[in-house]
Amino acid sequence: MKDLNKQKGNGLALFPFLIFIAVYMGTGLILQSQGVEMAFYQLPAPIAALVAIIFAFIMFKGTMDEKFDTFIKGCGDENIIIMCIIYILAGAFSGVSGAMGGVDSTVNFALSIIPPQFITAGIFVIACFISVSTGTSVGTIVAVGPIAVGLADRAGLSLALVIAALIGGSMFGDNMSVISDTTIAATRTQNCEMKDKFRMNILMAAPAAVLTVILLLIFGKPINVVAAEEYSYNIVKMLPYILVLVTALMGVNVFVVLTSGILSSGIIGLAYADFGLLQFGQEIYNGFIGMFEIFILSILIGGLANMVNKAGGIDWLLTKVRSMIKGRKSAEIGIAALVALTDAATANNTVAIIIDGPIAKEISTEYKVDPRRSASLLDSFSCIMQGLIPYGAQVLMAIGLTNGALSPIDVIPLLWYQLLLAGFAIVSIFIPYTDGMIKKDPWNWEHDKPMSKVAGNTK
Repeated sequence: MKDLNKQKGNGLALFPFLIFIAVYMGTGLILQSQGVEMAFYQLPAPIAALVAIIFAFIMFKGTMDEKFDTFIKGCGDENIIIMCIIYILAGAFSGVSGAMGGVDSTVNFALSIIPPQFITAGIFVIACFISVSTGTSVGTIVAVGPIAVGLADRAGLSLALVIAALIGGSMFGDNMSVISDTTIAATRTQNCEMKDKFRMNILMAAPAAVLTVILLLIFGKPINVVAAEEYSYNIVKMLPYILVLVTALMGVNVFVVLTSGILSSGIIGLAYADFGLLQFGQEIYNGFIGMFEIFILSILIGGLANMVNKAGGIDWLLTKVRSMIKGRKSAEIGIAALVALTDAATANNTVAIIIDGPIAKEISTEYKVDPRRSASLLDSFSCIMQGLIPYGAQVLMAIGLTNGALSPIDVIPLLWYQLLLAGFAIVSIFIPYTDGMIKKDPWNWEHDKPMSKVAGNTK
């Protein structure tokens, strides 16, 4: 979204972004004070973005036609459009695979192989797998939450610890899944591949997850050992998730990956008569609809960002950030802090990445922070903050399943995975133990891609 004719740095040009955050967050705070459930999700984010866009049209200089042209160019930016198409394909895959029973089979399979005495740690592991497979933390909480609450009651477990394990496992997949909207936004804004971001992220997420499991095994022992039950599942219905994960990590084009997942889920659903051909089409469309809000928001924010950029807002912000950055490490800290604070303000990790992605890309280029690394930081710290804030959808949804037995304050101190992930992510800035892939395949800044992808490279 660069524009050679844009104005010099102008802090006032960021005002529309502040309007967006103020409208979005302010509405949530007001509704929350009135006791409205899921207060921060009552006002659709695209409406708050629309208010900010109107302000941008009023305050920025130029004719209406010029401003509209700038806005449309931002909406139609190649990365924005690619990101939006990936969103709807990911939604379609999630919808079709869920309709044919993939989620139920996966949950039941995990419950069948996890010993009853390891229920708390098992809930975390199940949530990890489901969220990685489906790309949605909220969807995972909805699918696994009722089972987790029931098992906690029967086994005499700490309900707060079980809910914390559920949220932690759900955030693991939100951060790691190749079809998560946060992964899509982070990789598209930084112009890197999903498999590369995954390989960097796993070096931070895996040790955090392993330590979380160990802690849950120690502190999450049940008072009453629940007798093992028979859970029905179908391995075949789990295959599309495995197909999508494996092909994505192999580096297959993301459109091919998601289309293959949709088709394989559809074929299995038709074969088992879970739905007919017409309903198969309807489930695909329902998946599209499920991504409507983030689709529209991405386009609107893309247009707004281009207007702010042309007016000099991004240059001003970068100048301020640069004044606090002394090198690569402080640049990485800046990216991490920026996206975490934005998520705290918007209570939406994807929105935070969409807003901060272009700024992170500028910082990445300026201070030679590998884009695969900046994408990893954007995704990780947005998910860390999203999984900790008491007014986030994940915490509110999970707490809601307890029918008033818990409050966010009861659960937040037990969100060990998010805290451990933050620890490993911060350590990786000062001790770059995740940079092995970067050293083996350095970034070519001239072509903005890894050396292995540059034409004529013989490495």
